[in-house]
Amino acid sequence: MIEALYHLCQKELTDWCQYMTCDRTQAEDLVQEAFLRALLHADLLHTLNESQRRAWMYRTVKNLYVDKIRHSFRETVTDRMPETAADTAGFSETDIAMLLSVLPDEERMLFVMRYLQGYNATELGKIFCQPPGTIRFKLSSARKHLREAMKGE
Repeated sequence: MIEALYHLCQKELTDWCQYMTCDRTQAEDLVQEAFLRALLHADLLHTLNESQRRAWMYRTVKNLYVDKIRHSFRETVTDRMPETAADTAGFSETDIAMLLSVLPDEERMLFVMRYLQGYNATELGKIFCQPPGTIRFKLSSARKHLREAMKGE
């Protein structure tokens, strides 16, 4: 059953994932990880019909990608901070990390991806399956929280 699922949707999953990641190797790794998860959940997949299995695979790949982004954010947030005093407007890396820590998890992730990693609201909307307007609202909320935190210092 897993082999049939692999033949059914491996190529389309890899192409879709490559569109999300802009990296073929990363896309192939994510799809491979999703199929490993499928092997672990074979009992569940046996109870689903073909379209439900495909949906399960797409959801699994998307979740793996979001997890990867979250983990890379936590590991590299200080590496991506501006390097010169002019870029930080007088804030040290520690100050910036402390400011970001006041944001709720989702807002912090969106803020970092938007302003430090360069994603736009449309791209973030595709990653998180939300309309770009919702992403812009959440970014606005993050900026508001940061302004309030800066006033409090």
